Amino acid sequence: MAHSAIAKVSVAAPVTNDYYVKGSTYKPPLQTSNVSFGSKSRATAYTVDLRKNARLRNQSIVCMSVQQTATPKVAVTPLHLEDTKEPPLHLYKAKEPYTATIVSVDRIVGPKAPGETCHIVIDHDGNVPYWEGQSYGVIPPGENPKKPGNPHNVRLYSIASTRYGDNFDGKTASLCVRRAVYYDPETGKEDPSKNGICSNFLCNAKPGDKVQIAGPSGKVMLLPEEDPAATHIMIATGTGVAPYRGYLRRMFMENVPMFKFKGLAWLFLGVANNDSLLYDDEFTKYLQEYPDNFRYDKALSREQNNKKGGKMYVQDKIEEYSDEIFKLLDNGAHIYFCGLKGMMPGIQDTLKRVAEERGESWDAKLSQLKKNKQWHVEVY
Repeated sequence: MAHSAIAKVSVAAPVTNDYYVKGSTYKPPLQTSNVSFGSKSRATAYTVDLRKNARLRNQSIVCMSVQQTATPKVAVTPLHLEDTKEPPLHLYKAKEPYTATIVSVDRIVGPKAPGETCHIVIDHDGNVPYWEGQSYGVIPPGENPKKPGNPHNVRLYSIASTRYGDNFDGKTASLCVRRAVYYDPETGKEDPSKNGICSNFLCNAKPGDKVQIAGPSGKVMLLPEEDPAATHIMIATGTGVAPYRGYLRRMFMENVPMFKFKGLAWLFLGVANNDSLLYDDEFTKYLQEYPDNFRYDKALSREQNNKKGGKMYVQDKIEEYSDEIFKLLDNGAHIYFCGLKGMMPGIQDTLKRVAEERGESWDAKLSQLKKNKQWHVEVY
C-alpha cells in the first residue's frame, strides 16, 4: 500500500547529490537516483545513489516550512519471510558453506575519506534467509597460512540490508566492508602481505564471482518489533552502521504489511569526515520525509569539535543529548552499539559520568537495561 503522508519539515540539512540549491527558501522536487546491481535492475520506486558527490558534501541549506511528500514505500516479496517466529540460525556451517554469487561491489565513500569502504551485494537465491541485525560468515578463497591444507577462518560481517535485500525480492544480502590495509610504521608504505585477506577479497570482487558464506548468526542485534511505537537509539562507528541500514529500510522504505513503524529511530554515526559518511543519502531522505519518526546525528572527528575544543567523537554527541537519551531509556527505549570494540570504553565512561551527575548509579542502571533487554551490543 502506497504511503501518502505529507511531512512538514523545518530543519538544517546537508545537500546530497539529489539537490543543489542556493537561497533561503527551497522546495525540492521529488526524484530518485537509480543504482544498477549487475544485470538485475533494482525496483525504482525508492532508490538512492550510494556513491558520493564530493563537490556537494560540504554545502548546506536551511529548509523553512517545506512540504515534502513521502516517497511511496516499496512492495516486498516473498512475504512468507515474515512467517517464522524465530530467526534463522546457522543454516550453513563454515565447514559446509553455501556458494553465493557477487552481484555488485560499489565504493561508497568520497575521495577524502581515509580508507575505502564498499557496499557489496551478494545473491543467495533465497537459500540463506536472515533477519535484520544478523551476520553472515564469509570464507575467503585460498589456504590458511597458519593451518596448511585448511581453508581460511570465517570472518563475520553484519548484514546491511533487510531480509528482502536491496532488490526487495528476498534473494540478496548486502555487506558494508572497509578494506583493511596495513602500512609499515617505519616506512609508511603499504605491506600487501599483511592486508586483510577477506576484506580485500570482497572489495576486489567482480560481479559473477563466487563467495562462500556461512550463517546467518546472531540474536543480540535483532530488531524488537513487538511494539511498533518503540524508540530505538542506534549508535555506530564506521561500518557498524550496517545493521541500522537494515532497520531503517524496514521502518521507512519497505511496505511490510506485518510491521508498520510508528515510533522513533535515532541514529548517531561517528566517522572521520563528511566523505566518510555511509548511506548518508538514504538517511537524509528519511529525515526529510519522516521528521517525527527519525533523528540523525553525525560526529565527524576530523571536521567537528566537541564542547571542550577537542575532536568530536560519537560519545561527545551522546553527551550533548544525554538528558534526553536517559529519559528515553527510562521510558523503555532500546539502545544499540555497533562498530569497533574501541568505541565502548569512551561511551561507557560518558554514560557513567552522566548517570552520576543525575544522582544515579550507572552499574545499577546498566544492569536494569540488560535485564529489560534494552541494551544491545555488537563490537569487533
